[in-house]
Amino acid sequence: MAAPRLADQAYTRIVELIGERELRVGDRLPAEPRLAEMLGMSRTVVREALVRLSADGITEARRGAGSFVKGPPSNRLHAFVPLSGLAATLGSYEVRFVLESEAARLAAYRRSDEEMAGIDEALDALRQVLSSAAPAHAEDMELHRRILRAAGNPAFETAFDALLPDIDRVMRAGVDISRARPPEVIAAMMREHEDVVDAVRAQDADRAALAMRWHLSEGRVRLLR
Repeated sequence: MAAPRLADQAYTRIVELIGERELRVGDRLPAEPRLAEMLGMSRTVVREALVRLSADGITEARRGAGSFVKGPPSNRLHAFVPLSGLAATLGSYEVRFVLESEAARLAAYRRSDEEMAGIDEALDALRQVLSSAAPAHAEDMELHRRILRAAGNPAFETAFDALLPDIDRVMRAGVDISRARPPEVIAAMMREHEDVVDAVRAQDADRAALAMRWHLSEGRVRLLR
């Protein structure tokens, strides 16, 4: 396995620093030059890590003031994603935004009646397990796969499989974290899936792509709340 990129290592160390110093939302991080000195890395590497942390909603950059804690990762997330792999796992969302949104768009154009029936079946299965205390990641995964297959291009599923370890961790963590919160959180997750499926059924390609991107974006937010 390749060694983590320097920016990913910096990302990990900054998240560790937030925990070690017990920084809360709104607290200021050390200035960029100080962070570079503390981590023994260049300011360029630290800057890249801070950009990623901001994109993931963990920190917030304020012009002229520095970087501040915005939303440290949920403690429950660490049970599924080791801290050393957090940057890569959250980074996989950037690829999924492109991959799965376009797959949903094409599925809306190309899906057959038989494929639509399979997508509806997978949605029903997910609804049943989300309404119970049973694990739901397998049903979640199956629904996403059915939509990918309906796009009519095997390359989508090949690309999805390349991200599978990160996707599996995210799906397991997402359900666990959401179930630890008020019931509305699981209900919102279910509505997002329904919106994607409804758009594919209606063969509304633009709406299907937007619904999938919204679902993935909200999923990433749920991991970090």
